[in-house]
Amino acid sequence: MKTTPPHDIQGLPILSNMPVGDGEEVLRSLIYDSLEILDKHEINRRRRAEGKCPANMIWLWGQGRAPNLPSFSMRWGVAGVVIGAVDLVRGIGKYAGLSTPSVPGATGGVETNFSGKAQAAMEALEKSDFALVHIESPDEASHQGDIEKKIWAIEQIDKEIVGPLRERLSGRGRILVLPDHRTPISIRTHSREPVPFVLWPGKGSAGGFSEPEAEATGLVVEEGHRLIDRLFSEEN
Repeated sequence: MKTTPPHDIQGLPILSNMPVGDGEEVLRSLIYDSLEILDKHEINRRRRAEGKCPANMIWLWGQGRAPNLPSFSMRWGVAGVVIGAVDLVRGIGKYAGLSTPSVPGATGGVETNFSGKAQAAMEALEKSDFALVHIESPDEASHQGDIEKKIWAIEQIDKEIVGPLRERLSGRGRILVLPDHRTPISIRTHSREPVPFVLWPGKGSAGGFSEPEAEATGLVVEEGHRLIDRLFSEEN
């Protein structure tokens, strides 16, 4: 089965991007039938009255198989949590045996409870040794093609999450900051170029956290999943 991410076909007809493969009839029927159910729903009537776009159809994508992941605690010898609102990220955390507490106001959208996620991570670190905090906000702003929202989202992450966690963990912990992929405003979807990362405290010489600064260091981790080795290594 082949399905298409919605952010790859913005502004294009859906008919030529429908699910294709074994069982496509079932998925296509679900998509079309959802319009009949959702289009006249009370929430969508209210959204139209407020001048907003209706959420009147489901879009099925992200086909895959249930993974069999090794236990995170067995692999690294620490217990941990995943703080986030995106189902994909929370699901991977659950498969790895990490707890996934819910944070009030966490949306997985541009506007979310930034400080609430930081607070949840701080509380978790009182009992566990590892916390992954996932923020979808800049990615969503990029999909919308809104540079002002993207700048705002990055500023909120710096102010409400990275800053407080750095202050809280000073002298007794490490922080690894990175995006999971690039989402350039120019194309409004994901791209495959390497992403910048920063490990604090560390031994790097970059003057700032950006793609050009990261590239100037000449440091490249070819296999992204091995970056976590540096977080748990005695040598940064």
